[in-house]
Amino acid sequence: MPITNETIIRILTAGSLAGLLFAVGLRLTIREVIDSVRRCRLLLIVVANFVAVPVLVVSLARGFQIDPNLTIGMIILAAAPFAPVVPVFAKMARADLALAAGLTTLFPLLSIFATPFVCELALRVVPGAGTVQFNVSAMLLTLLGTIALPLGAGMVVHQLAPTIALRVLRPLEIFSEGGGAISLAFVTFVEIHSIIGTGWRTLLVMILSSELCFVTGYLVAGGNTGSRRVVALGTANRNIALGILVAIQNFPGTPVIAAVAANGLLLILLGLVHVAFWRFWRDRPPAT
Repeated sequence: MPITNETIIRILTAGSLAGLLFAVGLRLTIREVIDSVRRCRLLLIVVANFVAVPVLVVSLARGFQIDPNLTIGMIILAAAPFAPVVPVFAKMARADLALAAGLTTLFPLLSIFATPFVCELALRVVPGAGTVQFNVSAMLLTLLGTIALPLGAGMVVHQLAPTIALRVLRPLEIFSEGGGAISLAFVTFVEIHSIIGTGWRTLLVMILSSELCFVTGYLVAGGNTGSRRVVALGTANRNIALGILVAIQNFPGTPVIAAVAANGLLLILLGLVHVAFWRFWRDRPPAT
């Protein structure tokens, strides 16, 4: 059986993300994560991600008269908050890593119930979208396997064997970060035509929606700068794995799948821009 580009992308992405999330877990205790989530404005963050973001995306897509297939792809991503990459971004941006881990673990569980409902409502405004079906068991396995399991395993190792956690942490981070860079470069190379093919107007809407979602998350988060950065990154970066799963289940062989991939990749690139801004400019110590 020939190995397709899609298979390579899945292997690279899943492997690098699992390693990075496991490494994030190695830095944290379960108590730190629970305490951090308790202190945040959880209800506001949930409403922002499952209500405000889909409404914003639908409004922009309709206002700019985006193609229905591309609109469907954007709506699917809008209903799937907090990408697994958020803790990785949070670590790079020197944000609240415990909060990032907690929300990135919690939101997939909420998505199992909320994403189908949000998609069903939002897609009613798209001509020809039809009824969307969801394989709940597949969603559960995907979300638990790609997010909760590696994060939880890392925290368990940190709790039970802190010496081992400290010893393997840096080599694991270097290996996983290298895999992540290769994965991002390969996805960009494979999907560049899909991204360009979406057209400048659609790309503009994707960028606008991402930045407005980023600002929304930053404003509703409250707390200190580290907390605001986490919620802003999580509100702007959606769960591509879940989005592609929904698209494949409901719109096989259509441009919807490419739209999800293109939009998701663009969100990652914009997230990296924000992280770079914070890390190399905003947080740079003043010259003496």
